[in-house]
Amino acid sequence: MAPRRFETKPVIFCLKTLLLLYSFIFWVSGVVLLSVGLWWKFMLGPYMLLISSSPSNAPYVLTGTGAAIILFGLYGCFATCRGRPWMLKLYAVFLSLVFLTELIAGISGFIFRHEIKGTFLTTYSDAVMRYDGRDDRSLAVDGVQRRLHCCGVYNYTSWFSSVYFPVSGVPSSCCVSFSDCSSADLKNMTLAAGKVYKQGCYELVTAFIESNMGIIAGVTFGIAFSQLVGMSLACCLSRFINANQYEMV
Repeated sequence: MAPRRFETKPVIFCLKTLLLLYSFIFWVSGVVLLSVGLWWKFMLGPYMLLISSSPSNAPYVLTGTGAAIILFGLYGCFATCRGRPWMLKLYAVFLSLVFLTELIAGISGFIFRHEIKGTFLTTYSDAVMRYDGRDDRSLAVDGVQRRLHCCGVYNYTSWFSSVYFPVSGVPSSCCVSFSDCSSADLKNMTLAAGKVYKQGCYELVTAFIESNMGIIAGVTFGIAFSQLVGMSLACCLSRFINANQYEMV
């Protein structure tokens, strides 16, 4: 029995090292998710008003998932160092729950991407029609137009039917150059055409979603299936520790 026990110990050491490395990477992914959730909440919050008429729960889901992964990652390191089979099995259960959560989130996002685009069209069109230059949604519209270099929903003519145009014309956030974009120009339908961005914001946003959906889905599923590696390592380590304890007896 002794030679076999000596063969098992290096395997246990190797598995512990791999599981500790995995748990650290898992913990780092939790920190990243938590950071993204907080960034989404405090930096992208106003823009979410253009995607949905009601507050989004996505930042809270990301923050909560990130915090849970951080705790699970720390527990994984502790369980690996302690080398208790029941703790390792519990860690594998935690990883399976995270795997299912990420898998469901990834599939849901991919399936409902067209609904997201439809909701964005409706909400963004309403924000343009009701634009006043002061409320949160109006400021979010200005931010989108400045950052994406776009104007209106489909193009700058979307502004002609808004409640803002008869009073102040096309918003200055549509201007290609602020130094060459007077308020008189923005009130004139003909002159405004040569002063503002030609492309509509809806087309740019939906094109970004379509072009990056494959990458986002791939990263999401890749992170989800990486939990299977951790689950396998935790179960294998638990089994080898049990076997080693049995051989010692």
